[in-house]
Amino acid sequence: MSENNEKNVDKTEEHKKEETSKENVEELSVEEKLKQTEEKLLRSLAEIENQRRRFEKEIKDAFEFGSFNFAKESLAILDNLERAKHAIKNDEVLKTNKDLDKFLDNLSIIEKDLITIFEKNKILKIKAKDKKFDPNIHQAMAEIEDESSEAGTVIQEIQPGYMLGDRLLRPALVGIAKKKNPKNGEKMEKKKKN
Repeated sequence: MSENNEKNVDKTEEHKKEETSKENVEELSVEEKLKQTEEKLLRSLAEIENQRRRFEKEIKDAFEFGSFNFAKESLAILDNLERAKHAIKNDEVLKTNKDLDKFLDNLSIIEKDLITIFEKNKILKIKAKDKKFDPNIHQAMAEIEDESSEAGTVIQEIQPGYMLGDRLLRPALVGIAKKKNPKNGEKMEKKKKN
């Protein structure tokens, strides 16, 4: 029996060891679970913070640039006022009208008021003339041979461009200078001879 007792004692000890190792495993798994839960919580908090920042940026953009399309469409009013003034000044019939200057002055007042409203709302005209061509704010419509200007310099503004804050509302349509091409001169001389 003593052998059986020894076997029983050994089994009991083994059983105790197994139970102890199971408890350790359970403790580790609880700790691991806690650690995993903590990591998930931190990831969730970071994700919520990122989402909050995105929403804040979207709200800020909506306030700053929500009127972008309206501002872009309003530029047509300013363009049409300028065209109207130019057309009226050059009309032969209207040139003889004694009230022409008063009418043009009134159009100028409206134009200045509109420009003031634009400036208050961060809509600013791009200064293009005599500046180096910048494809980010200029759109080249023509290259003009000009020896007096450096190549790539804006020498003609066809239509003004505008910025809304830091965003391009409309590019300036421009003509840029280029140096005379000697080959073009030779071609012109050949055409004249023929």
